Amino acid sequence: MGTTHKKDNQRYYNPIRKAILNYKMIEPGEKVAIGLSGGKDSTTLLYLLDTIKKQQRLGFDFDIHPMVLDMGMDMDLTPLKEFCASLGYELDIVPTDIAKIVFDIRQEKNPCSLCANLRRGILYQTAKERGCSKVALGHHLDDAIETFMMNWLFHGEFRSFEPITYLTRSEVSIIRPMLYVEETAIKHFVQREGLPVIFNPCPADKKTKREEMKQLVSRLSETYPEVRQKFLKGMETGTYENFWTPKLVDAPNKNVNVTESESDPHCQCH
Repeated sequence: MGTTHKKDNQRYYNPIRKAILNYKMIEPGEKVAIGLSGGKDSTTLLYLLDTIKKQQRLGFDFDIHPMVLDMGMDMDLTPLKEFCASLGYELDIVPTDIAKIVFDIRQEKNPCSLCANLRRGILYQTAKERGCSKVALGHHLDDAIETFMMNWLFHGEFRSFEPITYLTRSEVSIIRPMLYVEETAIKHFVQREGLPVIFNPCPADKKTKREEMKQLVSRLSETYPEVRQKFLKGMETGTYENFWTPKLVDAPNKNVNVTESESDPHCQCH
């Protein structure tokens, strides 16, 4: 790990820097928690943000606090601990009973929603207790498209998650610095750099509606190769004037101050 390649700025560092500055995701001197899961996305986020911090690519300094929730599923977090240590951080492992609650006590047939709500609540509250004002998640451009497709097809709503979302209950903000980065680029980076990816023991893994959306977006991109960038352009340039708004109904108020239960309602396992 550590070798810089020619196109890394174009594929990773410039898009992340642009997203952070465009939406003021990180302010000078802030302490940012990075929610790790052991998956490729959050691990890549930590690596790239660490490089951005150490090389001062934002023009100011900020602190990083890597965190992971112990779900009670007997995951071996050793590779993640060693990876954080190699970057100069001590991994903050937060014990939880989420697996016991979801699968043993509640015995949920569709466990993803409850699991996601519990994870978010614990992660954000713990981040606040650790003195973090922001929680960075490993969501990328494909995640944004998949969330949009789920909201459209299952709820009839044209929306995705926000680049930055302030949570009124925990008083922290969620940020998504990899919003402009495509998933294929992340997969390539993980393989090239040999970043650790921990097996997800969740019995619902790869059996969700989100996985269906992932396959749908993949098929769309085969016919329309620029579908991801076109989506990004539409999300950043679209206006309410382009939608049908009945005269007797007020136009929706786009308010990013939400509670944890309202934020990103679908499972995001990365």
